[in-house]
Amino acid sequence: MNHADIIIRADHVLTMDGDLTVMENGAVAVIGEKIAAVGPADEMLGRYVSTEVIGGPGFVAFPGLVNTHTHSPMVYFRGLADDLPLKDWLEKHIWPAEEKWLGPEFVGDAVELACLEMLKSGITAFNDMYFYGDRIAATAKKIGMRAVVGAGILDFPTRTAQTPAEYLEKAESFIRDWKDDEFIIPCVAPHSPYACSAETLRRAKALSEAYGVPLHMHISETEWEVAQIMALHRSRPVTYLDSLGFLDDTVTAAHCIWLEDEEIEVLAKKGVSVAHCMESNLKLASGFAPVVTMLTEGIRVTFGTDGAASNNDLNILSEMSTTAKVHKALAKDPTVLNARQVVLMATRWGSEALGMGGKTGSIETGKAADIVLADIRKPHLTPIYDIFSHLVYSMSSADIDTVIINGQVVLKNRSLVTGDEAEIMRKAASWGKKIKSGNTV
Repeated sequence: MNHADIIIRADHVLTMDGDLTVMENGAVAVIGEKIAAVGPADEMLGRYVSTEVIGGPGFVAFPGLVNTHTHSPMVYFRGLADDLPLKDWLEKHIWPAEEKWLGPEFVGDAVELACLEMLKSGITAFNDMYFYGDRIAATAKKIGMRAVVGAGILDFPTRTAQTPAEYLEKAESFIRDWKDDEFIIPCVAPHSPYACSAETLRRAKALSEAYGVPLHMHISETEWEVAQIMALHRSRPVTYLDSLGFLDDTVTAAHCIWLEDEEIEVLAKKGVSVAHCMESNLKLASGFAPVVTMLTEGIRVTFGTDGAASNNDLNILSEMSTTAKVHKALAKDPTVLNARQVVLMATRWGSEALGMGGKTGSIETGKAADIVLADIRKPHLTPIYDIFSHLVYSMSSADIDTVIINGQVVLKNRSLVTGDEAEIMRKAASWGKKIKSGNTV
């Protein structure tokens, strides 16, 4: 008998390997940070013994969900300005609020709340674009989550920098500090083609290449953005970015709503991954991304929540369900975005998009143990004929019971193990009162 640090048991183990194998009455043995073995429970229990056995009958195990586009500190602006077009929402409400409140303490406290919310929705890794990246990275690492943390870059001043050169200098310093971390991948995150000049984008790309780190950017989110780029550069956004040499397989492009067929072909050819933010797009009435066409052309489409100020939550399970149903209706074809494909987009493809595919994204021997257990002993999850269908169309974040990241139990029985949940909530309430009253920090 071999000793395992943790044995995970479940009625269904969704490995999300190349064959999307499901182990019925399965078990996973975890030793240290990694998955030692996965297989039928009888076989695993005959090979491994552990003092910590998690799950059992009435549970499903699957790889951690991946949020490929968010602005995690914006949880503190949830509900601050709703029912507005994106441009008005951003320029008249969010940017002024950020100018007033943004700072290291705000960001650190807000990211704790964001991580707590994401963990309780089964998310184990997220791709962030914001400011004060050091605080985002340190907080995510403290909680035990994986994060790709983008150093935000703009052409106009904010509380974090005054010039593009200063943004880029700070981004380089951040990359150097976090380049080899086990949980954090530093990233270069120019906001958008309309908020960054061609020179800023070229320098951002050069920085990414110099350090071998990813790029993360909003692309073609609104009709206004496309018109702006057309007016300035006589080219559509994807074509313009391609002319700068910006696009390749290190890029995660958020939204990608207003694309023409030739732009989709360019994204596919260049290996760009797309973070689809269905619920934010719906709420801001930004439009419908051509997801079915992108998938058909071979683009790796994944799920992002966007920030909680525009969604208004950080829940990939919700994104999965909404996306599948809306795009079936748009395509007038109930077979598109089937449940298995949707779960793949939320797990292995998400990890691959963020450059983590060799480490996580599936439950396979040798990979990091990033595993979620959900309790399926619920009326809305009974009976079960197809577990993939239940994950996409029936499961809610309230069904997430346990989250393991890198072999460490981070959430157990829906309670945070790696932080003080009550204190996180207290700080969030306190910040909410300050922001609502308009008082200075």
